[in-house]
Amino acid sequence: MIPLTANLCQSDDDESTENSPWQKELARAIKDPLELLAAVGLNSDDVPGGIDSQQVFPLRVPRNYVARMRTGDPTDPLLLQVLPRQLESAIQPGFLRDPVGDTAATTCPGLLHKYYGRVLLITTGACPVHCRYCFRRHFPYAKNRPDDHQWTAAARYIAARPEITEVILSGGDPLSLSTERLTEISNALRHIPHLRRLRIHTRMPIVLPERIDDNFLRWLSSQPWQSVLVTHCNHPNELSHDVRHALNKLRDIGVTLLNQAVLLKDVNNSVSTQCTLSESLFASGVLPYYLHLLDRVQGAEHFDVPETTAVTLMNKIRQQLPGFLVPQLVREITGQPHKTPINHQTGSLDAKYPFLPGVLPTHQT
Repeated sequence: MIPLTANLCQSDDDESTENSPWQKELARAIKDPLELLAAVGLNSDDVPGGIDSQQVFPLRVPRNYVARMRTGDPTDPLLLQVLPRQLESAIQPGFLRDPVGDTAATTCPGLLHKYYGRVLLITTGACPVHCRYCFRRHFPYAKNRPDDHQWTAAARYIAARPEITEVILSGGDPLSLSTERLTEISNALRHIPHLRRLRIHTRMPIVLPERIDDNFLRWLSSQPWQSVLVTHCNHPNELSHDVRHALNKLRDIGVTLLNQAVLLKDVNNSVSTQCTLSESLFASGVLPYYLHLLDRVQGAEHFDVPETTAVTLMNKIRQQLPGFLVPQLVREITGQPHKTPINHQTGSLDAKYPFLPGVLPTHQT
């Protein structure tokens, strides 16, 4: 069985015996909004509308990431991604606690099956950074912690379906787990003959590059499957020297590196920022993959970019970049069997995919 760790919303839940440098840095992460503001030369009066002092969704940000923020600038794009603001308390129509249908896709605790040929494991509720637009900020991690019997059922579910060729490690952030725990997970999957790929969705190399240490690299390079690591980088300022070094180490062991970004108002919704991001990613060995329209999660409405604005932006980006550097603009819609491409000519969802929200494809059952 795979002993998963999935606690309350994005809590500290690593159960390892390791005491590595990256874990020490993670323990030093800033959790107080006033301390964060002081670290970048600001105070609460500098934040339009004020900070969220109640913090229903708590602050967490590594000091390495804070060091890349501009001092004295309340509009810094990295700061805006992590600072709790009063704007989050607004309840807006159409912004939901489960905006992408994770609950409906939960086959058993710890396992989501939305798309043909691949399943997603909620390996942990912990993240190194709490992004304010997180689509799982309300996810019931405590209810999705499988006991031994339940996880055995999840493993059997994968083994019984030969069409499942890819397992995706997600969370939270799977690299919040120790390499010991990751080894237990991968060992439990080795007996399933039809698996071809292990995909890891993580923000860790971007916000805490110390995590990509020799122990982790040895684990990943020893896997019997093709390994794909999908980073989450939203702004070129996130790509510091040590981040590039961590990405190079992954590339050196043959890992395929892709990036998913989220289009965020006042953070990266400009042509220049998106073009620089794509160029910087590619120079670091990472291929731009998806640019997501915001998942409309409750508390994140202030980050939303209208779809028509996003399409205009993408058309301008296409005029400046070669096609392989242009990420695909997509939205995730509950019940559809894949991410939904946005038509760059009309700004509408592509009519080739006439699936109704809330209707799961029959091959998932």
